[in-house]
Amino acid sequence: MQSRTPAGGRTPAGRTGRPRSAAADAAILAATREALVELGWSGLTLGDVALRAGVAKTTVYRRWQGKSELVTDALATLFDELVLPDRGSLRADIEGVVLQFARLLEQPATKTALMAVVAEATHDEALRGRIREKIVGRQKRLVVEGRRRAQQRGEIPDDSTDPGPQIDLIFDVIAGAVVHRTLVSCEPVDTDWAARFTTVLLDGLAVAGG
Repeated sequence: MQSRTPAGGRTPAGRTGRPRSAAADAAILAATREALVELGWSGLTLGDVALRAGVAKTTVYRRWQGKSELVTDALATLFDELVLPDRGSLRADIEGVVLQFARLLEQPATKTALMAVVAEATHDEALRGRIREKIVGRQKRLVVEGRRRAQQRGEIPDDSTDPGPQIDLIFDVIAGAVVHRTLVSCEPVDTDWAARFTTVLLDGLAVAGG
């Protein structure tokens, strides 16, 4: 039976092999997103992805153990494009990333891939763990960066308590609101909505309603 290289691309200790090709990885992930939009989750096969990417099927199978891993990684690379430019204030930073996140979710590849993996994850614990690691965990970097920047500006206290729970909550609130607005309610996330959402997040319901 043919052994497979772990999804992270590292060859197990004591084994040698050719380094992974970044160009091949990018082509495979792009082909996965394209196939998912055209064929949906059930129609997507690793063989079709390989054909679209112009690589051998063994190249795909060596890198990913199955469809769930492949689609999650293809989606994760899109979310890695999110950045948090310094717009001068915490309020402006939040509004900017909310709008950027919404634009990303409006792309057919992102929308299709996200809804597909979330639906599949309802009965796949391993996939849920991969989503937490590859997408949720990696994107919390934006909250960490925004929090640090706001502390440096003196906008929020620089306390010594464990920031983990707060970072988790802030991420859940922002990501959850934008995903629900865009993909569930199917309503636009424009500058006005982003501003009103940020007011509720920073100032609370009493101020927002006043």
